[in-house]
Amino acid sequence: MRKFENYFMKKSIVIVLTACALWVFSVLTGCTNKKSAYGPPEDEALDVDTVAVDSLDLLAESATIPKGADELFDDFVFNFASNRALQLQRIAFPLTVENAGRSRQVTRSQWKHEHFFMDQDYYTIIFNNRQEMELMKDTTVSNAVIEKIYLDRGWVSQYFFDRSNGRWMMRSVKEVPMEKSIHASFLKFYQHFAIDDDFQVASMNSTVEFTAPDPDDDFNTMTGEIDPQQWPSFKPGLIPSGFIYNIEYGKIAAGGTTKIFVTRGIANGYETEMTFQLIDGKWKLVKFTT
Repeated sequence: MRKFENYFMKKSIVIVLTACALWVFSVLTGCTNKKSAYGPPEDEALDVDTVAVDSLDLLAESATIPKGADELFDDFVFNFASNRALQLQRIAFPLTVENAGRSRQVTRSQWKHEHFFMDQDYYTIIFNNRQEMELMKDTTVSNAVIEKIYLDRGWVSQYFFDRSNGRWMMRSVKEVPMEKSIHASFLKFYQHFAIDDDFQVASMNSTVEFTAPDPDDDFNTMTGEIDPQQWPSFKPGLIPSGFIYNIEYGKIAAGGTTKIFVTRGIANGYETEMTFQLIDGKWKLVKFTT
């Protein structure tokens, strides 16, 4: 019991600090993110750049990337998101943007720098199984998709990348209803799960495997099982809602009866995993790790 008491004390501190950070982030971004409640997001890619086209060309030509950063998509995308010159160089302009079946071309001068998840402290990824998680470290992967998932509006913006001649490039953007996502069933469930405490409890398996840092030993973890009534005391301090990201590495199969939902800190070492299984037609939380 002493370990669990120590765990609760440390976890409470983490939850308070996380909540404060998220509140500050929402205040700073709330005034600039006013969008309609339904339908696709506003088209940020068409904000005309005030820099002359010739200057943009020179900027793109000056881009550099660390040696080896093109091997893994994760290494590339962090450089791509944070480096404006590199982003202009690694987008195939004019870029095809498809929205609900209608397509248009976006030129370099119309493109607004896309920071993806670099403007927040974390990002999320959805996997169908453990084998898919290994693709993050696979240097042979040559296709990837970043998804901006607007849970509250039911839309997904998909950014398609491929690697040819050893260079990752963004080739197109597609905006689709969430129901067209390969994770559609799970996303509809998670949309409710993320914001409803009672629904979280109702969506737990009869017993849930739980792994967390050992409060008495920084180098080890403790593992056990909890029942639904214990969820409020053990659940992660951060369950993203409203708007999340996903990254697909390589060709991912649609559907599936298992989803591993990973929340990963960008620079703070934070990471949680929640594993859900489709049981009797309903998604149930069966395991989580903090």
